[in-house]
Amino acid sequence: MNKETIHIENLSIGYPGKGDVKVVADGICAGINSGELTCLLGANGVGKSTLLRTLSAFQPKLGGEIRVEGKEIGEYTDKQLSRVISVVLTEKCDIRNMSVTELIGLGRSPYTGFWGTLSREDRAVVDHSIALVGIPHLAHRMVHTLSDGERQKVMIAKALSQETPVIYLDEPTAFLDFPSKVEMMQLLHHLSRKTDKTIFLSTHDLELALQIADKIWLMDKQNGVTIGTPEDLSLNGSLSNFFARKGIAFDLETGLFRVDNEYTSQIRLLGHGQRYAMVRKALQRNGILANRHVEADTSIETGDLKEGGAFVLHRPNEAPVEVDSIEGLLQILLSE
Repeated sequence: MNKETIHIENLSIGYPGKGDVKVVADGICAGINSGELTCLLGANGVGKSTLLRTLSAFQPKLGGEIRVEGKEIGEYTDKQLSRVISVVLTEKCDIRNMSVTELIGLGRSPYTGFWGTLSREDRAVVDHSIALVGIPHLAHRMVHTLSDGERQKVMIAKALSQETPVIYLDEPTAFLDFPSKVEMMQLLHHLSRKTDKTIFLSTHDLELALQIADKIWLMDKQNGVTIGTPEDLSLNGSLSNFFARKGIAFDLETGLFRVDNEYTSQIRLLGHGQRYAMVRKALQRNGILANRHVEADTSIETGDLKEGGAFVLHRPNEAPVEVDSIEGLLQILLSE
């Protein structure tokens, strides 16, 4: 059973000022568990960075409690906190004349003292962190020669070498291409399981978060923070309400968001699996509402997953038509 590493009670976050306090969010009650990947989602300007900075103790809270491993965050000294929480920021580090191993070794600074000399044990931790992230082949490269994805892995290895139970990441997939985004999210999910650490990150990559995260925090100005598994938030309508805006719809069949097209006709689909999903996607892109729940005179059998299976179009008072591709289906349907 994963244990609750961070406990938040009636947390209020924002910015104190001269005679005025700007409250970004309040009444936040939540727990963040070890061995889980938790993703914070929200629109720009809603306060995600403020929340992350407050949880990291970079910014004071306005009220409430943040308990890390049973201890109020304000009771930690800076040195103690550096052994409890590590942070990976969005900003690209412009580092010259430093190798990957040397940069990751800086994660040992809470343990090495003023001179930063690494002991044999420290070097073993660095090597283990490099292995966990899967970058031994980068160990002797200079940091400034790395790609964005490689550099982000190095920063995660640096956080691991800090040996904290909690790791916060601010937009870790920013600046990455899509395959690298997927790889990064999968890596963080794997690390949460492998190391039993509490990994909490903010992200704009909604689709990836819904597929990979164990817990989702939805943050908006109207409802504050709503928390749950992606599946529970799908079933209770939180995700639909959260992104209820023109052009976006939450698809209950897939548990993901899609472009909300305007439909001019309907077709009933009969089938399952990948062929069903692809026919549905193509038809809906072309303004035809299509799924197994539609009541319509026209229907399509999407066939099974066997190679060479035909799509069968059934229309009133006409003989069934077999078509061997989705393109062929579209040509028939859109030519009418």
